[in-house]
Amino acid sequence: MKHLTNLYIQVFIFLFLAPAFIYETSAQAIKKGRVERVIFHSKSLEANLAGDTPDRDVSVYLPPSYFNNPKKRYPVVYYLHGFSDDDAKWYGMKKHWINLPAILDSVYAKGKLQECIFVTPNGYTKFAGSFYSNSVTTGNWEEFIAKELVSYIDGRFRTIPRSSARGLAGHSMGGYGTMRIGEKNPDVFAAIYLLSPAIFIPGTTPSITRQEIDNIKTFDDLQKANFWTKAAFSLAAAWSPNPNNPPFYLDLPGTEKADVIPVNAKWTANLPLASLDQFVGNLKQLKGIAFDAGDRDVNFAAAIRILDKELNAYKIKHDFEIYKGDHTNKIHLRISDKVLPFFSQTLKP
Repeated sequence: MKHLTNLYIQVFIFLFLAPAFIYETSAQAIKKGRVERVIFHSKSLEANLAGDTPDRDVSVYLPPSYFNNPKKRYPVVYYLHGFSDDDAKWYGMKKHWINLPAILDSVYAKGKLQECIFVTPNGYTKFAGSFYSNSVTTGNWEEFIAKELVSYIDGRFRTIPRSSARGLAGHSMGGYGTMRIGEKNPDVFAAIYLLSPAIFIPGTTPSITRQEIDNIKTFDDLQKANFWTKAAFSLAAAWSPNPNNPPFYLDLPGTEKADVIPVNAKWTANLPLASLDQFVGNLKQLKGIAFDAGDRDVNFAAAIRILDKELNAYKIKHDFEIYKGDHTNKIHLRISDKVLPFFSQTLKP
């Protein structure tokens, strides 16, 4: 009799409780998005002098409801990672200090914000970063992102293929790229968000000594160098390329010949704080501009204070904040609490 009682209990659990458990598990699964990593061949990156492949990895986050409603289309946020990072680190494929899909899942599971597709190309190069600039040395990254990649994503995924439904965001080097590309392409992107952007104040860009320069003779040497040496070479590859100066095809400050444009002048010309006046009309076309940095991220915080002042002078609407934090420790919260609501409000179907 005791065995029969146990059997009845097991049957009861199976018939009444198991379906509830299965439903709960399925509901949790539905609330998660999916990451697809594709390889896209870019004509804009072909024949770069550094020899980096034009076949770029691109990580794409498809939000939870993407798979439940095959007719629904979505806004897209193009998200640019920082220097020395890559898309795999940000999308949970490698151990890193952040996991973007996990943040997106957590926010979208609450059902309060408009879901977006997120797209991140791999911007890592032999110089540890492209700075998302046009250069014969590293390739034409601006065209790759604003033209080729956008066209490819619109053709492959269920996007809303209009500028009003596209945003551009990025962290650090990616924040710089967001400003550079966003201010030139208001017909492609409707809104931009800069997280701790590397928009250097003129005179504060990374510098290295002549001895450090002389120690770097090959790309293997560069890989072993410290962070700021790599950053200086990366900026030179992006902003002061030289097709006649192998093996790196660039000029570093203080190494150029007397009869050419000084490298420092080229670098300053590539700083958004120096060139902003040229793009006022474009910036006014954007439906949203936002940027922030931690108070302990001293140089970048100082730079965006100047950016805030310049935009105010031109009466360009924007959101600006200096919060308590450093270059990375609050980025996950900034994305969940600021970036996602920002794009949910500014991107329109």
